[in-house]
Amino acid sequence: MERPEAVPRVVVGVDGSPSSYAALRWAVRYAQTVGGVVEAVLAWDTPSDVGWSGPAIDPDFDLQQARERFAHELRTVFPDGRPAGLEEHLVEGNPAEVLIRASEDAAVLVVGRRGRGGFARTMLGSVTHRCAQHAACPVIVVPQGRDAPR
Repeated sequence: MERPEAVPRVVVGVDGSPSSYAALRWAVRYAQTVGGVVEAVLAWDTPSDVGWSGPAIDPDFDLQQARERFAHELRTVFPDGRPAGLEEHLVEGNPAEVLIRASEDAAVLVVGRRGRGGFARTMLGSVTHRCAQHAACPVIVVPQGRDAPR
């Protein structure tokens, strides 16, 4: 369904992490405030080399698992039902690159501070860091527990 050009697109990255839950709640509340729609993007990449930190996602992760993870995330974040104006996009590819592409023509890109991989002590996860540097729109980084626009 085509939407009018004037409706702000609020893109949010989801990955099942607590930071992702906070980002998704923040994005929905923000979109309701500005009369926008939320495009929730769950992206996954099959790593060819797991490297020093190990894979953030199971190498056998597939579209069906992505659908199940997204449905679980929506039930967890919105137990009373899916908010109006929420669209889901499941995309295989490097999560940072997918979100950067999705940021084109968006009003804002919303991401959690850290996702599922890497070190817990880092200030920003690698996907969040890349999005903050390369997104085509403003980026909102939502720390876990800070899920209401102020």
